[in-house]
Amino acid sequence: MITDTEGIVLRQVKAAGGRRMIWLFSRKFGKISVGTGLTEGGRNKTALAIRAFTYGRYELFKNRDSYNLNSGQVLRSYYAIGEDIDKYMAASYVLELTDKVLAEELPQPRIFSLLTEFLEAMEKREKKHKTLVMAYIVKILDILGTMPELDVCVCCGKNTESGMQTYFSIEDGGVICHRCADKIAADDNRRLIYRTDFDIIDILKYFRKMPMSAFEKIALEDNVQQKLQEIMKRYISYHMDIKQLKSEYFF
Repeated sequence: MITDTEGIVLRQVKAAGGRRMIWLFSRKFGKISVGTGLTEGGRNKTALAIRAFTYGRYELFKNRDSYNLNSGQVLRSYYAIGEDIDKYMAASYVLELTDKVLAEELPQPRIFSLLTEFLEAMEKREKKHKTLVMAYIVKILDILGTMPELDVCVCCGKNTESGMQTYFSIEDGGVICHRCADKIAADDNRRLIYRTDFDIIDILKYFRKMPMSAFEKIALEDNVQQKLQEIMKRYISYHMDIKQLKSEYFF
């Protein structure tokens, strides 16, 4: 069966017989693996369309168990990302994370749109790329239903009052009030709890609410960015079982 779809190339690997397998995040089918005999070094339009970060339109031959690439057309190359090492590493982390969280052949139109918005914003951004990555992480967690609870204490269910000292618990999955934190403190095995002295709750709420385009110029202070990414990296590891990414040293 011949079919076509728009898609974003997440990664590719060499396969037997000089072929390559491309992991394509397609708008129509979700994440799929696509076989091809082409390489990135080719000069035709389809060879250009199999590079990572490329947003293209792909004609595929689908049989019972696999997809094979007939042709591809570049719709957007995001070439500026590849010209800046910091942008490239930031975008590589996002592609790898997206690849990890997507189930195969399950359409995710909201994540597809989010990823295209991220790539467009990253291409325009000039510095402090990690803030944009953080915004993407928060939004993809929200779409997947694994966003931390930010409005009520995850232990007792009470609203967190304005001005009240609160904490963020990795294991419990969100904000906890000071009373519950005091009770938990007696348990030596519960160590992944952070004070919210630097407004982590307000930052996460803001990141969840604002469109990706709003983060083209917004940047967190370095100390806040460092602490927040430490918390979110541990949160992703604990709740999504994503322990290590090849691009981990960037984030």
